[in-house]
Amino acid sequence: MPPAHRAIARLAPLAFAAGCLVGTARADAPVAFTDEEIARIVAHGPWPPPVTHDPSNRVSGDPYAIDLGRRLFFDPRFSPNGYVACVACHQPDRAFTDSLARAHALGPLDRNAQSLANLRLQRWYGWGGTSDSLWMQTLRPILDARELGSSAQAVAHAMRTGDGMACRYQVAFKRPVPANDELVLVDVAKALAAFEETLTTGRTPFDEFRDALAAGDHAAEARYPEAAKRGLRLFEGRGNCFVCHSGPNFTNGEFHDSGVPFFIRPGVIDPGRYDGIRNVRASPFNLLGQYNDDPARATAQATRHVQLEHRNWGEFRTPSLRNVAVTAPYMHDGTFPTLRDVVVHYSELDEDRLHADGERILRRLDLSFSEIDDLVAFLETLTDADGERRRVPAPLALPCD
Repeated sequence: MPPAHRAIARLAPLAFAAGCLVGTARADAPVAFTDEEIARIVAHGPWPPPVTHDPSNRVSGDPYAIDLGRRLFFDPRFSPNGYVACVACHQPDRAFTDSLARAHALGPLDRNAQSLANLRLQRWYGWGGTSDSLWMQTLRPILDARELGSSAQAVAHAMRTGDGMACRYQVAFKRPVPANDELVLVDVAKALAAFEETLTTGRTPFDEFRDALAAGDHAAEARYPEAAKRGLRLFEGRGNCFVCHSGPNFTNGEFHDSGVPFFIRPGVIDPGRYDGIRNVRASPFNLLGQYNDDPARATAQATRHVQLEHRNWGEFRTPSLRNVAVTAPYMHDGTFPTLRDVVVHYSELDEDRLHADGERILRRLDLSFSEIDDLVAFLETLTDADGERRRVPAPLALPCD
C-alpha cells in the first residue's frame, strides 16, 4: 500500500468518529470568522501587489531585456548538445514546472523544479537559498553540468555569433557585446531574470473572498464555498499554517524543517539551507560582489548578515501557495504527488524527525477526513483562472529580425 494510503487508513477511526458526531452540522452550518481570524485573512492581500523592479539588475523591467530573456529561455543554444534550455524544466503548459518529482535536464537532479511565478517577491532563491538575487539564481542552471552544462565562454560566443543575438544584446544593454566573457554571462542571466519577473499569477477565488471580507460585503462573501471557509479557518487557526505561509504571496520566504527526510538516496544527504548559505556567501556573483547594479548595496543587507548555523541542515525554503493546486508533485524532492498527501503528512507528522535544536513551529495536527477535505478545498481556491497554462509575453519586433 502506498504511504499516503497507509496514512489515510490510520486516520480512518478518527475520521469516522468525527463524521458521526459533527459531520452533518459541519456541512450545514455557515462559517462565521472572529475579528482575529478576519485580521489574519486580510493580511494575505491585497493581490496583485504593486510592480517593482530589482535595483540590483539595471535591465529589470526593460521591455527589450525582457524580450531577449524570453527568447533565451526557450533557446537551447547554450547547452553542449543543443537540445536543453530553461524550458526543459519550466514548461509554460505545466505552470512552469515539469511535473516530475525531481527535475531532469542533461542529467537527473536532486530536487523538484519549482514553479516560476511571482519571483520578484522573493528574498532568497532555490530550495536552499543558494542565490540572493533572481539573476544569480539564473546563472546556476546555465553553469551546472547536469542542467545546461554551459560556460561563460560558450555563452559569450553564442551571443557574439548567434543569429541576431549581438543586435538584441546591444538593444537591451545599450552597448555592444563586451570582450569580457563573464560580464556577458552575467548580463544574459539578468536578461533571463527580467523575463522571469514577468511570470506572475492572477487573482483567485480566495482573493475575491478576502476583499469581500475586508469590505464587509456579505453577499460576495457568501459566494466563497463553505468547505473552503472551514479549511481557511483551520489554516489560520489550529493548523498554524499561516506562520510559514504568510502574507499576500503565502510564504514568509524563510527556511524550515518540514519533517520530510533529506536523503537524496541511501547514504547521500541534501544539506538544504546549510549548503545554500555556504554557497551564496562564497559566490563572486552574490549581491556583495561587483555585478550588483545597486551602487548603495542596499539589496545586499540579507547576504551581509546571514549566519550559518547547524540547525540549517535539512531546512528548505517555504514555497508560495499561489497556484499550488497545479504545481504537483510537492516538497523539495517531490515526495508527495497530491495536495491531499501533503495535508495528510502534516496531519500525522512524525515530530521526532524535526531538529531537536531548531524551531518547533510544526505540531502533529491529527485532522479528521472531513478536515483534510476542507483544507484541500481551501488550498484549491488559491489557483487563478489560467491554472497550469501560463501566459508568456509576446515577442517584440526589432531590426535584428
